[in-house]
Amino acid sequence: MDRVRRAVGAPLAAVVVGLLATALAWHRLGPVTRGTVWAEDGGVFLRERVALGPVDTLLHPYAGYVHLVPRLVVDLGYALPAVRYAQVVSLASCLVVGGVCALVLVLSRDVVRPWPFRLVLAAVPVVLPLAPVETSGNAANLHWYALVLVPWVFAHRSRTTRGAVALAAVAAAAVLTEPQAVLFAPLLLLGWSSRRGSARALPVTVATVAAATVQVVTAVTHPRTVVPGAPAVRDVLAGYLLRPVAGAWDPHLGRVLTAVVERGWWVLLVPVAALALVLVAAVVAAPLRARCVVVAFAVGSGVVWTAAGLANGGAGRHWARPVASMAAIAPQRYDAAAGLLLVSAAVVAAAVLADPDHWSPPARRTGGPGRLLGALAAWTVVTLVVASAVLHVAPDATRRSGGPVWAAQMPAAAEQCRVDPSTEVVRVRTAPWSAPVPCAWLSR
Repeated sequence: MDRVRRAVGAPLAAVVVGLLATALAWHRLGPVTRGTVWAEDGGVFLRERVALGPVDTLLHPYAGYVHLVPRLVVDLGYALPAVRYAQVVSLASCLVVGGVCALVLVLSRDVVRPWPFRLVLAAVPVVLPLAPVETSGNAANLHWYALVLVPWVFAHRSRTTRGAVALAAVAAAAVLTEPQAVLFAPLLLLGWSSRRGSARALPVTVATVAAATVQVVTAVTHPRTVVPGAPAVRDVLAGYLLRPVAGAWDPHLGRVLTAVVERGWWVLLVPVAALALVLVAAVVAAPLRARCVVVAFAVGSGVVWTAAGLANGGAGRHWARPVASMAAIAPQRYDAAAGLLLVSAAVVAAAVLADPDHWSPPARRTGGPGRLLGALAAWTVVTLVVASAVLHVAPDATRRSGGPVWAAQMPAAAEQCRVDPSTEVVRVRTAPWSAPVPCAWLSR
């Protein structure tokens, strides 16, 4: 009976969590944001879908790599009436992130044993304060969410061959969407660590290597244009504190920077020191699998932020010497991406500290005081994550809050096609670009 309950309960819980996460992500966008097409969703991806068709676009290079899942989302939007394109893409993107949350809940159970911590961990992609600003609810930024999922995909030990094959498909889709996912490839070794499970680690490994090969070949044959200049090390570190770290609690990053300018760096360094203690304590106490996951998320967060600075001309931002005018710099997708990984690392670390029976043997010798301090630190971390989610659950300002709303422009676009039958494509405004809309799509 217990086995049947577990077999039914785990998938049901994953479905419920996925649907709730989707609903929360949709709600946090607000009506104008989810009705506005963002960046590549109406630019490169839509334009190439119209020109090349549904098959040739799937692995078509853009910015030095392929974007499988975003292309599929745009395909879905283009298959439906044009007036609904913005909402379909927003909803499909929220569903993908909800699926990520559901998979994290399932795949993390061997590492994150206390269910409240696993639930909070699964919710991180949709409760991060910075998520709706630019990354949530659009296909162009779905690749960042692959980084939250792949550590669990790579580190998981599949119990059945069917599960291993399904996980291989997830791994391939994730790596074919975000090339930085290969950063977590060393976690694949955890799947080979037991003789019984090594055969089931093969499908995920093969899928990951094949997808990574596609990304490498694409990067070599279609190199990304990199903005010249590299940020100084001190600016990378300071920017990491001012953006991803601060954004883990407060999406209004200008307010944080102003506090640093007026009061000094201690307003950030004190909580950062506390977080560092939690991460280090968890790495010391955790068994091998949990230790590797915590380190992977924490290091991955720093690497993602640093890579963004190198690829996008971060040399112009002197974060180590902030001035009041820098408070006007809007939050960006890189801040949220690094923040997602950092908060995930913190929640996994908290779960380790809250579960002393799961500590590595040397750490168990700390006895009662160690258990008490660990539990206190763990529940403090989770309380802060939950409090941040509750404080920022309502829709807030995003990069699409000012529109232009896609559906509102469709009547004029359709009229333009009707008045001039020779017109094949009309331009429709998006945020921040414009989109080519075929008259055939409008009249479909």
